[in-house]
Amino acid sequence: MLRLWNASLTHDPIAPATFRCKVLLDPNFDPQGLLVAEEDGELAGFLLSLVRRVPLPGGGLEPERSWITAFGIYPDRRRQGIGRALFNAALDRLWGLGCREVLVSPYVPHYFIPGVDVEAYPEAVVFLKALGFEVVSEPISMRAELTGFQIAPEIRQREAALRMMGIEVRPVESRDLPMLLSLIREHFGWDWLRFAGEYLSLYCGGEPQEVVFLVAGREEEIVGYCQARRERFGPFGARPDLRRRGIGRVLLFRCLWEMRARGFHCAWFLWTGEEAARLYRLAGFRTVRRFAVMRRASG
Repeated sequence: MLRLWNASLTHDPIAPATFRCKVLLDPNFDPQGLLVAEEDGELAGFLLSLVRRVPLPGGGLEPERSWITAFGIYPDRRRQGIGRALFNAALDRLWGLGCREVLVSPYVPHYFIPGVDVEAYPEAVVFLKALGFEVVSEPISMRAELTGFQIAPEIRQREAALRMMGIEVRPVESRDLPMLLSLIREHFGWDWLRFAGEYLSLYCGGEPQEVVFLVAGREEEIVGYCQARRERFGPFGARPDLRRRGIGRVLLFRCLWEMRARGFHCAWFLWTGEEAARLYRLAGFRTVRRFAVMRRASG
C-alpha cells in the first residue's frame, strides 16, 4: 500500500508510522472506505474515503458530508479506467450511506493536504472535473526563510501602540489557560482548539523548546494568540471585535522572531486563503503550493 501511495502521490509521500496514525488509528476509519484495485494479486490503485463515525465537537456527525482524502494509481497503469472504477465504487458506497456531497479533501482532523495540488497533479484536477467535481476553494501553502529575520520598525511601533492600549504580547502562562481555551472555543472552533491543546500539552508538559505559544493579553483578558511547533507555524488570531488594530501582525512577527531565537531556520504552514496571504507576505512568506478543494454533490 505504501509503495503504491508513494509512487503515485510523488509530492506527498507517507511513512508507515504516519499511515498508521492518520489512517488506521483514525476513529472515523472504516476499512470499507479504503478501496483498492488489484490485478493478479498486485495493487494498481487505491482511494481512501471517510464518513464520520464519531461526532465532531460542535459539528456532530455531518451525516450528509463525506471526504476523499487520498487516491492514486501507479503511473504506468493510468488511463485504463482504474481511477474511474475506484471513484464510481466509492461514490456508490457514499451515496448509499446517505451522503449528499463528497469533498476532496479538507477532512478534520486527519487530512494530508487540503485539496489537489494543481501544479504537482494537474491531471488529477482534469480527471475529477470529468467526473463531475467542481473547484470550491483554492487554498495556498506558504513558507518563510527565517535566517536573518528582523521585526520591522512599523511592527515595533504597532507593538508600542498596543501597550498604550493595555494589550501586551507575551508567552502564555498557566493562569492564561482557562481564558485562552475559552477564547479559542468561542471564536475559532474545535479544530483550532484541538491544535492548541496538543501544542499546550507539549509546552506545559516538558517540551517547551519544541513549541512557541504567545498570547495577547489585556488586564485579565486574553484577546489573541499565536502558536508554532518547531518549523510549523500557526494558527493565530485575534478576537473578532479587536481585529484591524495590529494585534495579529504583532503576534505573527513576535512568533517568527521567537522561532528563529530557538534555532529554527524556516516557518511553514499548509493552508490559507489569498486575503490572509497578504499579511503573511509582509513577514516574508512566499507561496509554495496551490490547491483545489473539489466537491461533488449526489444526484
